Amino acid sequence: MTTIPAGSPAELARRFAPLGKYLERELDMKVEWVPTVDYEAVVDGLVHRKIDLALLGGFTFVLANARTGGKIVPLVQREGDASYRSIFITQPNSGIRRLEQLRGRSFLFGPVSSTSGHLMPRATLLAAKIDPERDMRQVNYSGGHDATAAAVVSGKVDAGVLHLYAWEKLVEEKKIDAATVRVFFTTQPFYDTNWSVHAALPAETRDAIRVAFLKLDAARPEDRQILDLQRATKFIPTRVENYQRIKAAAENADLLK
Repeated sequence: MTTIPAGSPAELARRFAPLGKYLERELDMKVEWVPTVDYEAVVDGLVHRKIDLALLGGFTFVLANARTGGKIVPLVQREGDASYRSIFITQPNSGIRRLEQLRGRSFLFGPVSSTSGHLMPRATLLAAKIDPERDMRQVNYSGGHDATAAAVVSGKVDAGVLHLYAWEKLVEEKKIDAATVRVFFTTQPFYDTNWSVHAALPAETRDAIRVAFLKLDAARPEDRQILDLQRATKFIPTRVENYQRIKAAAENADLLK
């Protein structure tokens, strides 16, 4: 099992170790944590069956599914993953208060393959008749949501975008003073992260994995630890149809390759 690298390797290993041990018990099989270097490595691992179970973003799920001809099966997602939002941030004195005011400015997306850090924000900008490469002075990509926020705080870029949960975590952990950054736009909600497997995995194993996630109950202390580390209240079933909007956005932006 692995996940898109939304954090340092050490932090991800710490967060997912209890979940891995739980799945070992529930599935009665060895579960190995496999670190990955970037989003593309996760997609490649699942597509070529080097990875059995992966936590994917909505966009990486769509990419993997497209590259396998529809053979990636989404099993579950956190309850909050059904209503993800991206936020656009800037410094309070930047003069940016609307998307239209990003014209002629420097802007930072998250990772290229990030749903909330790139794809859906790009779709939002295009819907507002703003072509990032044509209309902005400079467009770059960061290695993660934390890096995007840090670049805006430091003034390296005029504005950036990251997902709402990452922002809330940064503020909660006091890694960012909310007074130094202003949220000036929030996207419409969309489905995002899910746990997926390749369809070649036996159906009984897929079902057992799904049931194991759905059994996690915050009322039980041992389960609460796992859920807290996943920043989840509970897991719910998901399906391919939930990601049609993301697929359409990727096709419209010519990113589904």
